[in-house]
Amino acid sequence: METSLVSAALVQNEPNLPLISGSRVENFELHWYAAYTCANHEKRVADQFRLRSIEYFLPLYQTVRKWKDRRKRLELPLFPGYIFLRLPVQERLCVLELASVVRLVGFGALPYALPDREIETLRNVLSCRLHAEPHLYPAVGRRVRIIRGPLEGMEGKLVRNKGLVRLVLSVDIIRQSASVEVDMMDVELTKSSLPQ
Repeated sequence: METSLVSAALVQNEPNLPLISGSRVENFELHWYAAYTCANHEKRVADQFRLRSIEYFLPLYQTVRKWKDRRKRLELPLFPGYIFLRLPVQERLCVLELASVVRLVGFGALPYALPDREIETLRNVLSCRLHAEPHLYPAVGRRVRIIRGPLEGMEGKLVRNKGLVRLVLSVDIIRQSASVEVDMMDVELTKSSLPQ
């Protein structure tokens, strides 16, 4: 994405940008951010981002909903109310002007840049065509690493549910998680989970 003249003007006039050595940060580096949307508007926001050439990531999962007279397969957001976007922090105002975007998740006036590894992990899971589904954010749990298979190298928390072993992947800043089924033979405890 090219930096526009409007962005450069915003940098000079933005009082809340952090100071480094007495001068404003003029770094147009791309970072991932979480945008909080109006309820059930994630796909509409994704359409607006696409029309404006804003890089975004809306993780979806498939589920079957049952009604009295029919069943229907739906594609729903993995993290309801959130969509991820990648842009320089100085471009955030063009995002906040869009309909259905409530705010960018952060602290104070600035949004919080998500670690690239969290987004890449989610993208890898979905690109492997593994069935991911929403999961409660785990307050506790042992961290594990996948040592082989399509998820090799990924880390998360291990949970057991109805005889299945699932890896829980979390986006900590929004306190939302997704889980994917794994084979116990493909898992090892991380060093931080081992007793000292």
